[in-house]
Amino acid sequence: MNRRGILVVVSGFSGVGKGTLMKRLTEKYGHYALSVSATTRAPRENEEDGREYFFRTREQFEQLIAEGRLIEYASYCGNYYGTPCDYVEDQMAQGRDVILEIELQGALKVKEKYPDALLLFVMPPDAQTLETRLRGRGTEPEDVIRARLSRAAEESQGVEQYDYMIINDDLETSVEELYHLIESQHYKMSRNLEFVQQIREEIKTFAKGE
Repeated sequence: MNRRGILVVVSGFSGVGKGTLMKRLTEKYGHYALSVSATTRAPRENEEDGREYFFRTREQFEQLIAEGRLIEYASYCGNYYGTPCDYVEDQMAQGRDVILEIELQGALKVKEKYPDALLLFVMPPDAQTLETRLRGRGTEPEDVIRARLSRAAEESQGVEQYDYMIINDDLETSVEELYHLIESQHYKMSRNLEFVQQIREEIKTFAKGE
């Protein structure tokens, strides 16, 4: 049975540990493809085109938009960011599950184009833990931390539209939960109708004694 990759969207509040979770998942189970976004921002030192991002000019990016070659896109701090269709489709055709780490609005746009996409939202065990993790970075001033918490409060209003939540308390436990949720999607009946029909026809043949 040929196994086509599935599209997985992972979202979560700032500071909840999405990046750490994704890194550990790909370390432990290497068959996932983390989607590479396109952007109009300039490359930073040691960044390579096609690795961290697909770096494009504004004109090139707007052409991708016009041609419908982005699954989703947004403008942030004066630059475009978006998910190229070609990369995602190519990876899934090769049987690799593609993981997009994007925010809620982008996730809902993905679901419109890919109704079978699996939407996962990473939650903290409680609000106190989220605040502690944000402060634990030690890199942001108080007003930025407050802004991130306010944004989290806004984002919490839309999480019911996701398929599952993962409570990121213990990292290894969360990684295993994420892995099993993704794997289980491959065995949904709706994804295996061709295989079911094949088995059905073969059983009929045996039943006739042919």
